[in-house]
Parts: sequence; C-alpha cells; structure tokens
Amino acid sequence: MPERKDVGLIKVSATSVPKSVASVIANAVIAGEHPKIRAIGASAVNQATKACAIAGGYVAPRGKHLAFVVGFDDVEGHDGNMISAMSWQPLVTNE
Repeated sequence: MPERKDVGLIKVSATSVPKSVASVIANAVIAGEHPKIRAIGASAVNQATKACAIAGGYVAPRGKHLAFVVGFDDVEGHDGNMISAMSWQPLVTNE
C-alpha cells in the first residue's frame, strides 16, 4: 500500500455537484494526496456518496483502485453546539 499523505478537507453540501466533487477527489488521489471528504445532513451525504463512487471510475484508467473508510466526525456548529458529520477517507491501491 502506498504511503498515506493527509491533506485538505473537501466539504460537500446538499447543492454540490457529484461529478465536480469527484474530479477534485480524483485529482487529489492522482497527485498522491488523501483528502478527507465531509458532509453534514442527508442530502449532503447523498451527494458525497455519489461523488466517491464516481471518483473511483475516474482513477481506474490510471490503474488505481479507490476505496473509502467511512466514519463520523464531530464539528462545532455556528451556535457552538457539536454536530455529527459523516466523513470518507480514501484508500488507494494499484491494481
């Protein structure tokens, strides 16, 4: 497995375009980076999930297999309360 570099955070909202988010994920992975993807709310989680699936297709022609570790993050909201967010951390292997 290649060395893991943690860089950046990709925040996905309910209005994010999955293909655009997938391009950002794929370009980061191709560059050897492993950004965390984060979404808050059901619609945002839906868009992020679609983006992760599409990103796998974008990196496949380059001989990379993309999988994600899915988890939860706690983030501070505008009012100071903690909000639960879903997160995806890419794992990349060469086919």
